[in-house]
Amino acid sequence: MTFSGAPSRPVSSSGAESRVRLLALVGMPGAGKSLLATHLRARGFPTVRFGQITIDEVVRRGWEVNPENERIVRNQIREMEGMDAYARRSLPYLRASLRTHASVIIDGLYSFSEYKTLKAEFGAALVVVAVTCDRALRYARLSRRPERPLTPQEAEQRDISEIEALEKGGPIAIADYTLLNNGAPGETVAALDTLLAALDLKP
Repeated sequence: MTFSGAPSRPVSSSGAESRVRLLALVGMPGAGKSLLATHLRARGFPTVRFGQITIDEVVRRGWEVNPENERIVRNQIREMEGMDAYARRSLPYLRASLRTHASVIIDGLYSFSEYKTLKAEFGAALVVVAVTCDRALRYARLSRRPERPLTPQEAEQRDISEIEALEKGGPIAIADYTLLNNGAPGETVAALDTLLAALDLKP
């Protein structure tokens, strides 16, 4: 298992830090983002989860935390604050984490608008890693997961909805590196570790 992309140390013309310090995981449902995010947390990397913003708002409203209420809140936040709302809301947490850690993982980057906001803020210090696998394999994984399993038809509809409504294809298409997760989980984790070493990313 290998990753695609050539690690480098570019110089940011915007004056932002050029050393890589933020890594954002992106991918379609079932591709393997959670596998890699869990591994990174186990290695001690601090993680900023965009999804925590949703959960915090659901709790603040006194609602039950469930997929439907999370969906309502996500949609309302983006409708009121724009498609990059989660990136803008996360900036204080990211800046604070970077003051005390060598690098930070971003879990939950969805929209192309979010990507553009983060890239404008952090420049070359941000890299995006896309996790991909064959679509039929993704759908099979989604049908077998213990929480909220999806039929192939439901999975396809979710794909279409996220690509059209959430601009999700943009960050995946423009990712700096791509990890193919068609094999055993250990192979993909090992490929991620190889990439982290090449980028000299440490917790």
